[in-house]
Amino acid sequence: MGTQVLGISVDSSPANRAFAKQIGVTFPLLSDFQRKVSAEYGILNTQHGFANRTTFVVDKNGIIRHVDKDKEALDPSGAGEACSLLEHKKAEAAKH
Repeated sequence: MGTQVLGISVDSSPANRAFAKQIGVTFPLLSDFQRKVSAEYGILNTQHGFANRTTFVVDKNGIIRHVDKDKEALDPSGAGEACSLLEHKKAEAAKH
C-alpha cells in the first residue's frame, strides 16, 4: 500500500535493538530517548517519563489520519484498516 512502518520508543537505541531482536520486529525501531517526539505528539507522560502507547497513521503529506491509543494500539488492525481506507481514497481520487 506504499506504507512505511516505524516504531518509536523512549528507550535507548541499544535497548530498542535488543527488544526488536527479541520479538522479531522487521521495521525500524527508533529511539526518542530525549522524549522530544513523544512530547510533540502529545503522548508523553511527564510524571513517569514514558510515552503512552499510541499508533499514528500519517499520510505522505505529514497529516495524521488515524490514531489508536492504549489497548487499541496493541492491535495493528486499526492502523491497517486506516491505511487501506487511505489507499482506497487515493485510488478513487485518481479515477476522477
